[in-house]
Amino acid sequence: MSSSKHSSELRRLALSVLQPGFVGTEAPDWILRDIGDGLASVVLFSRNIVSTGQVARLTARLRAENPDLIVAIDEEAGDVTRIESATGSSRPGNFALGTVDDPALTEAVAADLGRQLRAAGVSLDYAPSADVNSNPDNPIIGVRSFGSDPELVSRHTTAWIRGLQSSGVAACAKHFPGHGDVAVDSHHDLPAYPAGRDEIAAQALPPFRAAVAAGVRAVMSGHLLVPAYDPDLPATLSRRILHGLLRDELGFDGLVVSDAIEMGAVTRRYGIDGATVKAVAAGVDAVCVGGESAEEATVALLVKALTAAVTGGELAEERLAEAADRVREFARWSAGLRAAGAAQDATGDGIGHVAARRAVRLTGAARAALPLTAAPHVVELAPVTNMAIGKETPWGVAGPLAERLPGTTSVRVRGQELEEGTVALESCALEPAVGRPLVIVARDAARHAWMSRAVTGLTAARPDAIVVEMGLPGATTAAAQIFTHGASAASGVAAAEVLTDTSAH
Repeated sequence: MSSSKHSSELRRLALSVLQPGFVGTEAPDWILRDIGDGLASVVLFSRNIVSTGQVARLTARLRAENPDLIVAIDEEAGDVTRIESATGSSRPGNFALGTVDDPALTEAVAADLGRQLRAAGVSLDYAPSADVNSNPDNPIIGVRSFGSDPELVSRHTTAWIRGLQSSGVAACAKHFPGHGDVAVDSHHDLPAYPAGRDEIAAQALPPFRAAVAAGVRAVMSGHLLVPAYDPDLPATLSRRILHGLLRDELGFDGLVVSDAIEMGAVTRRYGIDGATVKAVAAGVDAVCVGGESAEEATVALLVKALTAAVTGGELAEERLAEAADRVREFARWSAGLRAAGAAQDATGDGIGHVAARRAVRLTGAARAALPLTAAPHVVELAPVTNMAIGKETPWGVAGPLAERLPGTTSVRVRGQELEEGTVALESCALEPAVGRPLVIVARDAARHAWMSRAVTGLTAARPDAIVVEMGLPGATTAAAQIFTHGASAASGVAAAEVLTDTSAH
């Protein structure tokens, strides 16, 4: 093979292992050109989405360049939604489903989501999160997990995969080998999971074993250090973890996808180009890039880095070719899966609402205080959303409650406003609630000191206040509490119904 032909083939191989995002609701010219040159995957984010119909037109245009193109999306439902980012998810997230603990319900919710995604032309969903949230202070997983019990997470991971794939969309179990017991957000820095191998085997790995048994064909690696397996390299960059543990021990022979390669956990030390090369060398087959770095120049940089690594001996050409082959094999399989789900495009069966309502829990004092018959004042305490959630999507109780009780008033308070003194709780929360019911909406109050203090202060002044916790349940001073186990739009509607529905009490 001539030098120019070899260079061209290397570029094609390098393009095929990248899974980039892009900006805009229409396909940019550079993405179309790269697909023609060998790019085999793209990933969609909320910035690409207006409606299901618009996404269907977008994906059709992309597939005009390659009918087997993998179109991925980071759609977990619940708090992390892209396809419904403008309205908030009409389905609850994993923690709510785990709270109900009805695997048939989880399967039905995933199948309903799959039908919507398939209608939009999506073929791979970066879900479910198979992480066991064993650390309640985890800043990145929380309600994205089905729960803290490995057996529960395993059965719902299985149900989610079966439901999603029954509708023609491939599932992707994440974040291997388990991101549930960390204290650092990997978007910013490298977290560590310091457990021993026996603890990891008992706590973190069961849901991934269940995912493999359920027929998952894609697994996403996590950017975390697991010293029991590799004291030096994060999982995404570790052959010991991706090959020795995932492939040899768990028997997974499908597509390994990296978590977003531009995340600080790997780029702070290796740069985006160095992390990409090390990831492929370690066993990653498809490198997800473009959550933040969604430019043509980034893809060009990574292609150059991969080809230079091959010619320089840092990356074996056989490994790059193996990764490209796995991408192509997955593309063919997922195209067949998508075709098999063609008769199931109908959505809107209301299963998301049913699931969200079933996940709501009340304390005895809350039951005694309900239903509300007068329009309340609602105070929503809003944390800064993490980068996995992305931009803040519609959430909370005030909107749906106002539809049921006209005259409802509300205010949304953020921690920075309280800390800087630009907002006084008395004037925005207590004064408008004089003579009226007070509803306080929190989101992970136990994880945010300012929010916990606010709940404590408000309930001390108004012991009759009802607290709606939309994150992980935690101890508060409130006598009357409602727990939704997630902050999706569906969970907000369910909470409003419980607050006002006489038949629910």
